[in-house]
Amino acid sequence: MAESGKPAVEIASPSSASERGRGGTRSLLDQWHKPVFNVCLVCWVGNLALSALGIDHCTIGRWLEGLFFVFAALSSLLALSRRLSLQNIVATAALITLISGAVISLVALSGIPFGPVHYSTYLGEKIFNVLPWSVPLVWIFLIVNGRGIARLMMRPWRKTNYYGFWVMGLTCLLAVVFDLGLEPFAVYVKDYWIWQTPRPVPAWYTAPWVNFLGWFVTTLGILIFAMPWLINKQPVK
Repeated sequence: MAESGKPAVEIASPSSASERGRGGTRSLLDQWHKPVFNVCLVCWVGNLALSALGIDHCTIGRWLEGLFFVFAALSSLLALSRRLSLQNIVATAALITLISGAVISLVALSGIPFGPVHYSTYLGEKIFNVLPWSVPLVWIFLIVNGRGIARLMMRPWRKTNYYGFWVMGLTCLLAVVFDLGLEPFAVYVKDYWIWQTPRPVPAWYTAPWVNFLGWFVTTLGILIFAMPWLINKQPVK
């Protein structure tokens, strides 16, 4: 009890101070989301204009494209700061980068599990002459936003028993749909990669159908390892 005439002093517990610290970090990251997203949007519009003019493979076009990949992935991760801590965000980005990089390197060397394909330099310089540096950034963008859309679609069934499994399955399906739309653009417009599919094998714009199964399985594998970091252990309204 405070003495008469003296103000009471409230001593904050370590846990409450820690909560305020995490809240401050999230607020700071969230403030960066809008400007980063705006830069991403400007890069996208610039790339679209250069593609329409047929000069997107010039030096400026390739720089804009590289910046778009960087800011698209960064914007996606910053959006997570509204409900996840910095530690969770960094761990999620690291896991997606490592797993997707390993899978795409395996594909470039052996064709497993997507099929025989050659990645061009239009995706950026290759790490160890195998992995285009921009590919893990695309997977970060794909996984984070695909899961966000899946959670939004499944919101009415959030209280059901198998909600988490449905979100994972829907995210994998959205990744496959994304690739279905990407293949014609990547192969015939941007020359990102060249499929070496044998003629008798059924294909979608030269991409073998096993490629889409590979996308589903790869997305599922990434989600299995990253899911513990994508779940907020201390949810807020």
